[in-house]
Amino acid sequence: MYILGIESSCDETAASVSENGTNILSNVISTQIEEHRKYGGVVPEIASRRHCENISGVVKKALSDAGKTLDDIDAVAVTYAPGLIGALLVGVNYAKGLCMASGKPLVPVHHISGHIAANYIAHPTLKPPYLCLVASGGHSHIVEVLDYTSFRVVGRTRDDAAGECFDKCARAMGFPYPGGVHIDKAAQKGDRNAFSLPRPKVTGSEFDFSFSGLKTAVINLLHNSQQKGIEINKEDLSAALQGTISDILCEKTMLAAEALGYNTIAVAGGVSANSGVRGIFEKTCAEKGYSLYLPPLSLCGDNGAMIACQGYFNFLAGQRGDESLNAKATLSLEDI
Repeated sequence: MYILGIESSCDETAASVSENGTNILSNVISTQIEEHRKYGGVVPEIASRRHCENISGVVKKALSDAGKTLDDIDAVAVTYAPGLIGALLVGVNYAKGLCMASGKPLVPVHHISGHIAANYIAHPTLKPPYLCLVASGGHSHIVEVLDYTSFRVVGRTRDDAAGECFDKCARAMGFPYPGGVHIDKAAQKGDRNAFSLPRPKVTGSEFDFSFSGLKTAVINLLHNSQQKGIEINKEDLSAALQGTISDILCEKTMLAAEALGYNTIAVAGGVSANSGVRGIFEKTCAEKGYSLYLPPLSLCGDNGAMIACQGYFNFLAGQRGDESLNAKATLSLEDI
């Protein structure tokens, strides 16, 4: 079975063709990073316009790279939630147009479930149930993956996501967008113990995250030092920030795993590419004897392959969309 997956939830226009979910025949990504870098972050209006310009060419190349035509495709999967509404609408409407013109089934895919599915591509032996941390610029969730299409969110951020904290702190430190990768590189040369940073907690919700206070603490530290004429060692601050975020993500995930009885752990989303996050999960899971699954760096960020993969499982579960399918900027994983 061949699935065409389309992803346009933020600033990557992506398309992929998968065979039976995990065999990826093509994976094409058109990124807008260089254009958004001058603004220090994603400008939604610009993102939507670029998706309009790029999506047709990206889909055509995905089909060409896979050696397939639309006639060979069994279904079209598309990200419909959550994300930037204008960006999502481009992908959803393009996919609806393809399906209406060709008679192919339309399969809606939740963006977070797509990130989770990236691990199936890299690790065919991974099977539900297990616990997955999904951490990115817009999401920080601890998810019980009960089945390929059934999820229960047991922990989530109450304010900023982990990736958002990385990027906003990086911007305050003077690093270009996207800042997370620059924090990671600088952290390799820094002393994480040079700064003591807060670890905010959510009272009464032991598995939930809060990164707003940490972000504010770093920004205030930078501003206060600048006002006093004191130069902050960015490498040390990067190491302290990365270490703190990594520890928080891992500690909360392990708490949930122990409480819920899971010894199989997966990590997904853009933040799963961070070396500090990968390192602390590898170390902790090895100590506890847990099985750990991490996606390759190429599948950590937004891509069409993860949507094609999850679309395959959604298709088998009978999930379909029609001409009334609409994009949604916010939607809980449990409400799909």
